[in-house]
Amino acid sequence: MIRSLAIATAVGALATGMAMAQGIDVKLGVLNDRSGVYADLSGEGSVVAARMAVEDFKAKDKGLNVTIISADHQNKPDIGSNIARQWYDEEGVNAILDVPTSSVALAVADITAEKNGVLIDSGAGSTALTREQCRPTTIHWTYDTAALANGTGKEMTKAGGKKWFFLTADYAFGHSLEENTSKVVQENGGEVVGTVNVPFPAQDFSSFLLQAQGSGADVIGLANAGGDTVNAIKQAAEFGITQAGQKLAALLFFVTDVHALGAQTAQGLALTEAFYWDQNDATREWSTRFEQKHGAKPTMVQAGVYSGTMHYLRAVEALGSTDGKAVAAKMKEMPFDDPLFGKGTVRGDGRAIHDMYLFEVKTPDESKGEWDLYKQVSTIKGEDAFLPMLDECNFTK
Repeated sequence: MIRSLAIATAVGALATGMAMAQGIDVKLGVLNDRSGVYADLSGEGSVVAARMAVEDFKAKDKGLNVTIISADHQNKPDIGSNIARQWYDEEGVNAILDVPTSSVALAVADITAEKNGVLIDSGAGSTALTREQCRPTTIHWTYDTAALANGTGKEMTKAGGKKWFFLTADYAFGHSLEENTSKVVQENGGEVVGTVNVPFPAQDFSSFLLQAQGSGADVIGLANAGGDTVNAIKQAAEFGITQAGQKLAALLFFVTDVHALGAQTAQGLALTEAFYWDQNDATREWSTRFEQKHGAKPTMVQAGVYSGTMHYLRAVEALGSTDGKAVAAKMKEMPFDDPLFGKGTVRGDGRAIHDMYLFEVKTPDESKGEWDLYKQVSTIKGEDAFLPMLDECNFTK
């Protein structure tokens, strides 16, 4: 029996060694919005970030033959599902990256578990990815709505914004963000005086903003993202909402959004992010290389694609395999020390735990350049930013 086990172990080790010597084929699919409201914060920039991860990892030198493909899910769950199924069934994709829009991400997570791939989600915010719809092959990397609520929502309520009115994007992400922020507001002595569901995507926010303006709220919480948030803030300025004393809380806002608005319009906004290009020497060096390739500074979503891809490749190298469940388990077993996100771990539920940061948009006088847009207000430790793990979602037990 012992002799048989020893032989089997030796054969397994030999097979792994041969696979590494011949090279392991790894195919990654970047699935995101390439033409709509999330294209700037995700889009082609996430493809660039994934390629940079492969290059920086020196995958070829380590026996990994990595191919990257991409597609536009158009923020539609049926389109995203069809692409994911085709990628797994016909194109040999091993892992899917990015996937903003929570309704699409949740659908892709189910297919990924069924097909034994790995979903490394950087773009979606719904906490359901690691809670109600947790899957052993889902890794949720960059942020979620609970972390955003524990940043922006908590700080604005503590600063005196006690009455909140929410403009909520009418899909899974928006509702999750409203739910989590409402809870934080109430826990910190505030109240929700009204909400309105806004079709996604939306161009005209006038009727919704007028409802918020008439609600008597101190803070209008924008439970949306990307182009929707930009449009809402522009139109709020046209209505003179902030000038009249109400504050806007951009609950998910990106450096590309601030850049599009300009410091004059966005100054003073509080926002929570997992990454900012100008935090330290390592983030500046990487972001400079990214900008040279892409023409803009990276968002936290694009930085998260880079970081998540690097960790995935480490796990594949360590295992000598692309088996989805095994690789996801290895990613949870191995801590990471990332130049963009710092030290962290992936929990048993797939939630990556790392610090989050509260920023404030600089005034035009404070900004020293086109992308010099944030000043850091505080650090939110990972264990405080994210929700505790549900026991039934701990897939490492």
